[in-house]
Amino acid sequence: MIRSAAYRFIQHSTGSRRGLYLTPFLRLSTDASTIPPSPQNPFSHQQQPNQETTTPKGGEDDGATHKERSYRTKVGSSYEDEQARVLRAALSHVPRLGWSDSALISGARDIGVSPSIVGSFPRKEAALVEFFMDDCLQKLIDRIDSGEVFNELILSDRLVKLIRIRLEMQVPYISKWPQALSIQAQPMNLPTSLKQRTALVDEIWHAAGDKGSDIDWYVKRTVLGGIYSTSEVYMITDDSPEYQSTWNFLEHRIKDAFELQKSVQEAAYLAEAIGTSMGSSIQGFMKKVFQG
Repeated sequence: MIRSAAYRFIQHSTGSRRGLYLTPFLRLSTDASTIPPSPQNPFSHQQQPNQETTTPKGGEDDGATHKERSYRTKVGSSYEDEQARVLRAALSHVPRLGWSDSALISGARDIGVSPSIVGSFPRKEAALVEFFMDDCLQKLIDRIDSGEVFNELILSDRLVKLIRIRLEMQVPYISKWPQALSIQAQPMNLPTSLKQRTALVDEIWHAAGDKGSDIDWYVKRTVLGGIYSTSEVYMITDDSPEYQSTWNFLEHRIKDAFELQKSVQEAAYLAEAIGTSMGSSIQGFMKKVFQG
């Protein structure tokens, strides 16, 4: 399966997928001091013509700079952890207050943090929805890594089960989910939303055992993404017991997709056979023409 170089490097270095898709909390803060210093250019210390250089005395300036940077990094990390705690606490208020500033303020009060911290989130409601999406993806990865048996199921049933597990995480927030979809669809939030949904679909296919690396890799993910989204919308209006109508709808869409894929493959094989047959006939005709 095609993976980005960054994905392969991180997976090779850590040995797991844990946290690979999580949205960094650095983007939640606009304070430049929370961003670790970037590596220096290795050629930046070369002396240029007609340029004087100064050397710190006794390493005092270097030591102060190191302490300063360590302090900024520590403070920035602590602040990001605090933001994450606020977001997690705010989720319990979403069913009543929606994906809103009010939910964030209530979450801050729950953990004993000043509500003024809510002002540090550039896209407040979007930050809450994106945190929820990342958190659900991590839970799905944990569920997959727990060793739950999926291999005994055929591929279509594995896909149905994985999508159902993910959609069931939205049940506590189902009454407010139309608002979440509206927030995700806003132009400034759409790139992150698409990235998160792409990561989700990719993880589902990966867990289902898909090893393809050809053009089908993209087609499969596009089709499954459409099935997930339509099932998600269907679920919003489903009033059947335990969302049974949604699960039936999901199963039928997956089945239809597999039947369509089978039909497309059969059509491709037929076209190839016809093309080969026509090619042979034309070659035979041309031989007779030139022999005559």
